[in-house]
Amino acid sequence: MVRLIEKNRSTANKGQVADYIPALKKADPRDLGICILDMSGNICSGGDYNKKFTMQSISKVIALILALMDNGESIFNKVDMKATDEPFNSLYKLDLPHGVKPANPMINAGAIVTTSLIKGNGEEKFNRLLELLKKITSNKSLKYNDEVFQSEKTTADKNRAIAYLLKNKGLIEEDVEEILDVYFKQCSIEVDCADLAKIGTFLANKGRILETNEKIVDEKIINYALAIMTTCGMYDYSGEYLAHVGIPSKSGVSGGILAVVPNQFGIGVYGPALDEYGNSVAGMELLKDLSNQLNLSLFS
Repeated sequence: MVRLIEKNRSTANKGQVADYIPALKKADPRDLGICILDMSGNICSGGDYNKKFTMQSISKVIALILALMDNGESIFNKVDMKATDEPFNSLYKLDLPHGVKPANPMINAGAIVTTSLIKGNGEEKFNRLLELLKKITSNKSLKYNDEVFQSEKTTADKNRAIAYLLKNKGLIEEDVEEILDVYFKQCSIEVDCADLAKIGTFLANKGRILETNEKIVDEKIINYALAIMTTCGMYDYSGEYLAHVGIPSKSGVSGGILAVVPNQFGIGVYGPALDEYGNSVAGMELLKDLSNQLNLSLFS
């Protein structure tokens, strides 16, 4: 593992940390860490695996699961399951005559709709998502980073425009600012690679907590989440990523990647230097090497 990390650490030079959210600019672009957790509870970690970072778009997976638990498949009346070739923060297709609903829950427009469909008022929505995440990770200390939350909230003109457009189309029925606060808070939840690996193993284990084998999410919901991660989880680079790495994954602009090898293990990766799509440059290369070395691809 050490060899793979050191081999790929230098590839961070090809990317840069997210700068449109001021609080994320503080990250060290050369950081690279990984944690792998198998179905027997064995852990393999390396590099900067214990550094904290915010979930950002990885939180969309948890929001999708919770919205499906609350509403079932009816959520897809308001957000589609299509792959997209547009950037994650694009809005222009929504304003076209045929732009009925967001392409999928992994782009910002779709994720904002998904978050709005979680039951409860704004505070209840966030607390329910955080409690589900604590249960999945067996980490009761999880919380959101207020500095990152405030940083996102004050620089969120594009997301605010997306949300008001969604409101205008009738895809959001509640107060826009309240929904955006929930969305920014969920993106600001702090985790490390081990937390992501636990989420991955929960998904690999079809909705069961690894330590107790308690089933808390229906397998059909997990299948939806994994399918959407596979086709949409790496934004408009998802097709290339699927060809090179071949496992369900979800990235976030803080540099995290959640990866799942169904029925085998979960993987958490952190590398804050991003490519033009918003994905960790070194993190993807590390996962590519790992997939090739261990024959992890779904298509192997």
